[in-house]
Amino acid sequence: MSINVDWERKDYSRIPYWLYHDKDVYENEQKHIFYGSTWSYLCLEAEIPNPGDYKTTWVGDTPVIVNRDSEYNIRAMVNRCAHRGAAVCREARGNTKVHTCIYHRWSYNLSGELVGIPFQRGINGKGGMDKDFDKTKHGLKKLRVGCVNGVVFGTFRQNIDETIEDYLGPMMSAHIKRLMYKPISVLGYQRQRIYGNWKFYLENLRDTYHASLLHEFLVTFGLDRATQKGGVEMDKRHRHNLTYAHAESDKDSDAKEAYGGVGLKSDTLTLSDPRLLEFKREYSDDRNLAISTMFPNASFQQLNNSLATRQIQTKGIDAFDLVWTYFGYEDDSDEMTNHRLRQLNLFGPGGLVSMEDAEAIEIAHRSSKGADTKSTAVLEVGGKGEISDRSYRVNDVAVRGFWSYYSELMGLEPEGAVR
Repeated sequence: MSINVDWERKDYSRIPYWLYHDKDVYENEQKHIFYGSTWSYLCLEAEIPNPGDYKTTWVGDTPVIVNRDSEYNIRAMVNRCAHRGAAVCREARGNTKVHTCIYHRWSYNLSGELVGIPFQRGINGKGGMDKDFDKTKHGLKKLRVGCVNGVVFGTFRQNIDETIEDYLGPMMSAHIKRLMYKPISVLGYQRQRIYGNWKFYLENLRDTYHASLLHEFLVTFGLDRATQKGGVEMDKRHRHNLTYAHAESDKDSDAKEAYGGVGLKSDTLTLSDPRLLEFKREYSDDRNLAISTMFPNASFQQLNNSLATRQIQTKGIDAFDLVWTYFGYEDDSDEMTNHRLRQLNLFGPGGLVSMEDAEAIEIAHRSSKGADTKSTAVLEVGGKGEISDRSYRVNDVAVRGFWSYYSELMGLEPEGAVR
């Protein structure tokens, strides 16, 4: 199917709203992005430490099983029975020696090969499969797997040219290695459904300054303000980005001047438990905020001592699931574990910080749905033209970077496009 975009600007500073709502666009995204030449985040190795451990997840609209086989190798395969298409594994996680479909009990080993078919030879010589049926040709579709510092990625392209390290690039690899610099332990999960197009959330993660306007808690208590020293970094092709800020790099007086005193209540509000705001430095740098976006489906975050991955699972044009996996380090003291758990109250569907994101995305999705084909979003904060790293956070540049790479994969680039 052919899709044509009449780009108003070649630097992606104008984005047609219909791209968030078009059925053909969505179908092409599944084909060219999630089934295309990209690597998607699947899980953490710490979630499947032992042989037989498994977790179910999604890549785009495709259900996936990730497990560790008897040789400790990590395997990923489509969670869809070769017989009638039912989900083979219905549990979120567990341990097993074989995956068995509940419908007709076809079973698959931990490498995805079909190993069992009830009544394959029929009963009393009647029925069953033909003698030439070859089970080796009807296993679960496999994904190619790559791991970086305990983070598991997968791609449907078995012959993809880029390794996962090449795909992540130096910037994203360094960010993951910073967070995963020693063995981790999973602390828990949260999941929420957001009724908006998945691209709105990728933009939201790359939007470097909305947090200091939308999330009043952050600004009030100084966890993240645009007046802090920080910036945005992208990989060479702008498919991934990192927003960062340095701890204690601004003062209340700086913020009050920048925000015009509107909504800044740092001198009138206090917390009953100020430990929620504590930052215990644990890396070689002084960044208290480091939130990345990995194209097409993930984020790896640190805010103070709260650590998490976020995974985006598409659910059609109008919805997606956002799955949070919270973690700490295996050698954390009980005190540090409790500190991380305390700060998890900042995030998730009811988090003191992130609950506004879902509302803002749903508002934008609903409001833009009825826009005419000429209506566009305006992405000019930080200037037009060049898409490049910035040493400040008040800019839309990383969002334009998303659209640049997205359009390349989708075959939608205008002639002379800014990359």
